[in-house]
Amino acid sequence: MSIKENIKKYNNQLPEKVQLVAVSKTKPNSFILEAYAAGQRIFGENKVQDLAAKQPELPSDIIWHFIGHLQRNKVKFIAPFVNTIHAVDSIRLIKEINKQAVINNRIINCLLQFHIAEEETKFGLNMQEAEEILNNENFKTLQNIKITGLMGMATFTQNNEQIRKEFRNLKNYFTQLKSNYFSNNPEFSEISMGMSGDYKIAIEEGSTMIRIGTDIFGARG
Repeated sequence: MSIKENIKKYNNQLPEKVQLVAVSKTKPNSFILEAYAAGQRIFGENKVQDLAAKQPELPSDIIWHFIGHLQRNKVKFIAPFVNTIHAVDSIRLIKEINKQAVINNRIINCLLQFHIAEEETKFGLNMQEAEEILNNENFKTLQNIKITGLMGMATFTQNNEQIRKEFRNLKNYFTQLKSNYFSNNPEFSEISMGMSGDYKIAIEEGSTMIRIGTDIFGARG
């Protein structure tokens, strides 16, 4: 199937409340433009250098999401235009995003990344660490970032029940934080979970945002 047909397939499949992030990492601008012509507007990149190079060459109404691990010293390169940063995992990173958002007179959406997989990984919060961020006095003064939800990646496994359990855990974390910290904030509404291999389970477990690359653009090239 073509990129256009793949976009159409997802648009026909997805519930209204679920956003599709087309993961365009490693893909040329021509592929992005083909998806754009099919109506796709939200695209995700995981390398600052690639995103900063692509953005000026593509339509200005593209909504860019940064989905990779973000180093603080690189925030400044995407702060002028990025809509949402998915993998926020420290108060130091949040403060830097806010600083660069102030410089650019913008408000940047952020998702707190939780470590839900059983695989070893350096990145992702547990509940205690997330609450430490939200209770931090510095955090409460930041005006140019919005915490709009959570993000997580399940273990890369064929065990669907394990994947389901991990996604369910992320939904539970979201529910707890919504109740305790964001009960009067309708903008805290996103759960970014699910990729090409497990997005159907993710949607069943409450995902509002799926990140699809291979199923739209083909294998990495």
